[in-house]
Amino acid sequence: MAQRYYWKGYLKLSLVTCPVIMMPATSESEKVRFHTLNRETGNRVVSQYVDSVSGEPVKEEDEAKGYARGENDYVILTEDDLDRVALDTVKTIDIDKFVQAETIEWVYLEKPHYLMPGDAVGNEAFAVIRDAMKADKVVGVSRVVMGRRERAVILEPRDEGIVLWTLRFGNEIRPEDSYFEDIEKESDPDLVPLVQELIEKKSAHWSPDMVRDPIQTSLLNLIEEKKKTLKPKKSAKGKNSKTEPKSNVINIMDALRSSVDAELKARKTR
Repeated sequence: MAQRYYWKGYLKLSLVTCPVIMMPATSESEKVRFHTLNRETGNRVVSQYVDSVSGEPVKEEDEAKGYARGENDYVILTEDDLDRVALDTVKTIDIDKFVQAETIEWVYLEKPHYLMPGDAVGNEAFAVIRDAMKADKVVGVSRVVMGRRERAVILEPRDEGIVLWTLRFGNEIRPEDSYFEDIEKESDPDLVPLVQELIEKKSAHWSPDMVRDPIQTSLLNLIEEKKKTLKPKKSAKGKNSKTEPKSNVINIMDALRSSVDAELKARKTR
């Protein structure tokens, strides 16, 4: 069955390359979302940018990005300025390093994506990279370009596929010490067994039902009741056709041998 992918490119380890596709592991498409309407006409309300001083509407061609350097003082950046610092749309996830999975702190993990072979030709190379990481209990460290932004990522083998996690950058992480420093380091040893008894009584097997959203369910029920009094509108969906790029996959055994030989030669010359 054809899949609609979020990102398409190549997974590369030294000379071993295989086509891959990637899709977010989470989705917010099922969330109930509302539009703002004009109660009298039932039409949607359209937002518009206006000048904060004159109150006049701003034309789209006159809009610009601004970085505040003081009160009512901005450095203006045009689309041309932003294009100069934008990265090329690299379509390769080149694994640069491997680290032990448990050494990565959870707070760096941002968003998970499912990574899988892009076609049958790349299945073998994909499986070899996945199983080698599983055997050594490591994750791959790499970077990938999404839109205009380059993201640091890790690749974690999971079942038959690979989970790609985008990572937060170091300057986005708040140090935990400043929040936990005033908490008691030791608890009352007489009270711990009592809490352990409570934990044992409340222990259960994990289920997705434990994180079900009751408000979402109530909203859906309410909407269904409202829909019974309305006639549903039909919406036409267009189809997008995309041209498949040519594969650049090479023989996996030759690539692996060449990669190992190149690494050995590099070590001898050090």
